[in-house]
Amino acid sequence: MGITYNAPFVLTYALVAVSVIAYNTFVDPTVIPFYFTLQPYYSYEDPLFYFRLFSYAVGHGSWEHLIDNFIYLLLIGPYLEEKYGSQSVFSMALFTAVITSLLYLGFLVVAPNAQPSSIVGSSGIVFMMILLGSFTNVRSGHIPLTFIFIMLFFMGTQVINAFDDNQISEFAHIVGGICGSFFGFVKNKKS
Repeated sequence: MGITYNAPFVLTYALVAVSVIAYNTFVDPTVIPFYFTLQPYYSYEDPLFYFRLFSYAVGHGSWEHLIDNFIYLLLIGPYLEEKYGSQSVFSMALFTAVITSLLYLGFLVVAPNAQPSSIVGSSGIVFMMILLGSFTNVRSGHIPLTFIFIMLFFMGTQVINAFDDNQISEFAHIVGGICGSFFGFVKNKKS
């Protein structure tokens, strides 16, 4: 009996995120704020701006934040990689991170009376995987009841909590959930 690297994307993602927070915690506490946080104030001339559009999903605000996210990723990710393939799940995660960044910078930062904050963490990707996971055993042309319940409970809670001042980016959760729903419908329509 041996150990297998059964979910290459999720396991690599977890190892990179742990390495980043460990380096930030024990070596240089400016690494996550500078390289792995999407700041609301940016310059198109800054090459790091483009890197941060997706790198924020690797950084986390604390060990607890990282563990909370990766419990879900490590539970759901292997099933998604088995069904859709590691490359496909990686592409969906990257798309979710970038579209969340662009929508955040395009809508929330420039909104009247906005008090923009930075975004850090993989929560949007977690919500993408949660919603996509509800499609894993669906037949083409059907909407899974699990999807409806997840939309009601997970996404409904995020919409309600979006009005709280709680230092959590429900926006990233909602965008991630929308991306996961989109991917679930598209991927299962093809099959």
